[in-house]
Amino acid sequence: MTERLPSDPGAAPSPQPSHERTTNGVGPHPEPWPDDPRLDPELLAEGDSRNVVDRFRYWSMEAIVAELDTRRHAFDVAIENWQHDLNIGSIVRSANAFLAGTVHIIGRRRWNKRGAMVTDRYQHVRYHPDVAAFLEAMRAERRPVVAIDNTDGAERIETAAIPERCVFLFGQEGPGLTDEAVAGADAHLEITQYGSTRSINASAAAAIVMHSWIVQHAAD
Repeated sequence: MTERLPSDPGAAPSPQPSHERTTNGVGPHPEPWPDDPRLDPELLAEGDSRNVVDRFRYWSMEAIVAELDTRRHAFDVAIENWQHDLNIGSIVRSANAFLAGTVHIIGRRRWNKRGAMVTDRYQHVRYHPDVAAFLEAMRAERRPVVAIDNTDGAERIETAAIPERCVFLFGQEGPGLTDEAVAGADAHLEITQYGSTRSINASAAAAIVMHSWIVQHAAD
């Protein structure tokens, strides 16, 4: 078990994570092996073909999560999951790429992990049975909820001042956020579109929003 973040009670790496092996990686480490407690003896002996950046080659999963926990960003991501949305895995992957604090899944606990590309092993995931429970938990932590949907009353994210500490709330592909989620949010933002389509893919929208936070608060 990895250490839980004090600001995220109940958060933990995803249970039953997706398959770890990829087609990229490195072979066995030349001997003598480095004297580093973060390194995994099995990976040193057999090679490391995981979906991790080179910096983390041969590190144990626990060591990687512990290091990421020292520098996670102040934003979280939440997704409503009522229809087993296939986008959730991709959203988790983007959350890992932009180093979100926690991914909150509202509704069904089961979700398709294929799109996560193994990043669910390194990303804290927290479950809430319904919108009401999620909103109550965020209020208890004094974490503003920012609903993301291109519906009436939304402010353009391109010109909005995004809170540094917040949780971005996304809805299902197609129907978008539930009325309860929008009504309970502290802010409501949308991504400006210029073509004929009504909306963009949910996982693409999530990646844009997370990067918008990076531009305002972490870009250097």
